Amino acid sequence: MSTARDREVSTIPAVRPATILDTLSPVTTKLAHLARRTSVVLLSGGLLVAAAGPAGADVPVGWSDPAAVDPWHALLVLAGIPLLLFLLITAAVVLPGVIKGERFTPGGQATADQWFGGPSSGTAALPAPDTEESQAGGASGRW
Repeated sequence: MSTARDREVSTIPAVRPATILDTLSPVTTKLAHLARRTSVVLLSGGLLVAAAGPAGADVPVGWSDPAAVDPWHALLVLAGIPLLLFLLITAAVVLPGVIKGERFTPGGQATADQWFGGPSSGTAALPAPDTEESQAGGASGRW
């Protein structure tokens, strides 16, 4: 005659014993990480060099052979124009505040606190509490 406990134990599926491969398979050594990282870098570098190979080809017959570009002209176009745009945008953002006389202090608060969308006179426009039980005028904190 079987008891309830025997029936409960018999319904539990059998668990196979853990092997050393089950325990160590999720663990990757530093050497494996280094090998994986090195192979990715070498493969991506090789693909980059292979893709850039046609850029070094000679000019085909029948095409025009353009003159060499002056390095200073290339530097001016590729670095000077973006730098000029950066300076113009920075000036467009900073100059109105400088003209108004606003001060910029790093790490400090240069202007009074601002309440966007609130009353223009600040907290003075808020209703004051009428009685001790009033909820007006703050977060109703009790200390």
